[in-house]
Amino acid sequence: MRIKVLGCSGGVGPGLRTTSLLLDEEILIDAGTGIGDLTLSQQRRIRHVFLTHCHLDHVCGLAFMADNLFDLIDEPIAVHASRETLQTLREHVFNWKIWPDFSVLPDENNPLLRWNEVAMDEKLELGDGRRITPFRVLHTVPANGYAIEGRSGTFAFTGDTYADDALWHFLNGLPRLDKLMIEIAFPDKEAALGYASKHFTPDLLGRELRKLEHRPKLYLTHHKPGTEASIERECRQALRGWEYAHLKRGDTISLS
Repeated sequence: MRIKVLGCSGGVGPGLRTTSLLLDEEILIDAGTGIGDLTLSQQRRIRHVFLTHCHLDHVCGLAFMADNLFDLIDEPIAVHASRETLQTLREHVFNWKIWPDFSVLPDENNPLLRWNEVAMDEKLELGDGRRITPFRVLHTVPANGYAIEGRSGTFAFTGDTYADDALWHFLNGLPRLDKLMIEIAFPDKEAALGYASKHFTPDLLGRELRKLEHRPKLYLTHHKPGTEASIERECRQALRGWEYAHLKRGDTISLS
């Protein structure tokens, strides 16, 4: 199981792309601006898109990818997300005002996108021994993460989240957790902003991780542009004793 990081920044800028992960060349987890680095032939291989929530930095690439692939694929792309996220996309993005409704194009019987509501904590089979399970997280809008289990281990991605015991309860319930991708958006001096926007800071994440019974390698994501150096410095203290890495565009996470 191989996960390529197309984007992992909390914003855009030179060399920075927002959240999108490519799993085994055929599945996207979130659809931020990182999609823009896929060639057209790579985009044509995508069969599933799993969204964590409706914020623009996690979904805007889906609109452009749909436009790129119009008339180029024979089967619809399955877009998996919570009921609330799908409703927001239908009402506010694919609504013929912001963007065409590709769930009825070219026609209702042969759409380019097919919406698929996921149920929290319910496993979905991905083939080749892979299973994905959505789990609820705390953010400013309804949001979830995903746990992906394969023959060689388990990877979990929280998406955008904040301190919440339900997160650790779900992760602790996994038989194993080898790698955990979790966000830190702001340095500690912005803790009030983190609380308001429901994003982690290094100190808060370090304290919350005491509730995690597994000991996975951590992959840190979603740093806001300009805060990277401060976050990295503060993590050296806050995450002392943990194995971790600050993700960058183009990184690969493998379970083998």
